[in-house]
Amino acid sequence: MNKKNLIFPITIILVFYTVAVGLFFGTGELFYLLNFVYIGTAISLCIFLSGALPKNKFNLARRLCQLLVGLYLLVFVGILLKENLQIEGFWFYLFSGIFAGSTIHYFIAKIFGTIFFGRGWCGWSCWTAMVLDLFPWKKPKKKVNQKFAKIRYIHFIISFAFVVALYYFSDSGKKSYYEANNELYWLLAGNIIYYIIGFILAYTLKDNRAFCKYVCPVPVFQKVGARYSLLKIEINKDACIDCKLCEKNCPMQVELLKYKDRGKRVLSTECILCMNCTRVCPKEAIRTSMKIGK
Repeated sequence: MNKKNLIFPITIILVFYTVAVGLFFGTGELFYLLNFVYIGTAISLCIFLSGALPKNKFNLARRLCQLLVGLYLLVFVGILLKENLQIEGFWFYLFSGIFAGSTIHYFIAKIFGTIFFGRGWCGWSCWTAMVLDLFPWKKPKKKVNQKFAKIRYIHFIISFAFVVALYYFSDSGKKSYYEANNELYWLLAGNIIYYIIGFILAYTLKDNRAFCKYVCPVPVFQKVGARYSLLKIEINKDACIDCKLCEKNCPMQVELLKYKDRGKRVLSTECILCMNCTRVCPKEAIRTSMKIGK
């Protein structure tokens, strides 16, 4: 790995350590310092390994990141500390005016963080995808059904409306944050449902990431910042031979080459920065770049 390839891991470290120190001094909570130092260190280490390992071992680094971050958030923060990190938990915290747990997670990983790293969360840290990526259907054959893709927006609206109804029209909704077991039950029930739906869709459509494309409500948040993200995939027009291996191996089925032909970085908000395209490119024409603009 050359010095240039160290820029991204170092950037990750600086961003997460800055957040860790800021939240620690802002709240006085040691947990936030340790939490974001751990996550930032884990992600930057895995990104470093993704560049240091041979290309055929690249996915080991990404899988390691999913395990280090995904399991930590789901098992330790979610189950052991009883924090509901599902989208419903975010809504409950937000309506309660509580800046902790789920609100911090969503603002940093899934809302404001997308301005810097796009949908990198989906590719490297999501605990739902951590499991779904174990299935064998990594190269979807059928095109994305754009009508079905609207289901995630419907899911987003229903989730919001459901929590609004519970919070403003029932006592249980207002007490959700103060009854830790309720948060745990929400988290467990939500994840079980997600995993079941994810497996059914993956098996039926022969597509590991079908859940991400059609059901998951999180991209509704992410797409706004991801469109203008500093970090994007870039294809060297002169080096590319149009073999289309990048598109064939893209789990989100992004039409990468059309951006290359227009002289732009990949602007699609479906890109999850999994870096499969860089791994399979025979001419090393694909890389990530961090800059303002297209």
